[in-house]
Amino acid sequence: MSDPFSTVGEALAWARTALRAGDNETPALDAAVLLAAVLGCDRVDLYREPERALTETERGRFEQMVRDRLAGRPVAYLTGHREFMGLDFVVTPEVLVPRPETELIVEEALRLMSGGPEGSLVVDVGTGSGAIAVSLARYVRGARVLATDLSEAALTVARLNVGRHRVAVEFLLGDLMEPIPAALAGQIDLIIANLPYIPTAQMDTLPRAVRAEPRLALDGGPDGLDLYRRLVPQAHRFLRPGGSLLFEIAPGQGRAALTIVPSPDWESRILTDLAERERVVIACKSL
Repeated sequence: MSDPFSTVGEALAWARTALRAGDNETPALDAAVLLAAVLGCDRVDLYREPERALTETERGRFEQMVRDRLAGRPVAYLTGHREFMGLDFVVTPEVLVPRPETELIVEEALRLMSGGPEGSLVVDVGTGSGAIAVSLARYVRGARVLATDLSEAALTVARLNVGRHRVAVEFLLGDLMEPIPAALAGQIDLIIANLPYIPTAQMDTLPRAVRAEPRLALDGGPDGLDLYRRLVPQAHRFLRPGGSLLFEIAPGQGRAALTIVPSPDWESRILTDLAERERVVIACKSL
């Protein structure tokens, strides 16, 4: 590869061609996101000024970003940012990249809490970048949001995002709900979890960019549901009667997932995404 470009328009064309040849699924989008990051501008500005000349430093940085993308690094790790629920989040290789499909679980949480009394008690289990916890703290008035993670490095990133968005989230280091104070048993209104749910046997078949993300945040055991089996009894202990547990799954896991939140202890159903794929389990603790 070389850098046979000198303007914004030429750089975009070069990157699109290079990324398309590398079997990139979204070459135009990735090229624009990376160049906008290099130039510190919005993507729309790239198309307003296609004749803008690039400096030698800008050309070098952009070419290196494209090289790294071709090597399989996620765009979010290259730019250090990812949008989620209309908010900008810091993202590093220590955390899973927030995904658009995960917005569905947040939207359902917001629906469940809408119209309720202020002061809802919410726990985000396995918070990672803090995208879910920060979104809930931002959009739910008066909610008390707690978030746990097994990784101190992940919590460091999550704290950065809390500071960026000036919200209040209480972070606790530990496995699943183990660090939640025992005094909160039977008092929590909502528990949300986007835990690893990829079956171990599928890990090596994932796209390179996904395999670049922390394995700890992806590998869900033989059928992908190991962590949820551990979480469900903990959630049942901490939720108030009528409180809800929401957790994200992969398409095709719905039937198996419902077996771990059975009646009469739970009233459970599957929420599908816009493509009618199974995506979220909604389990309400029986009264």
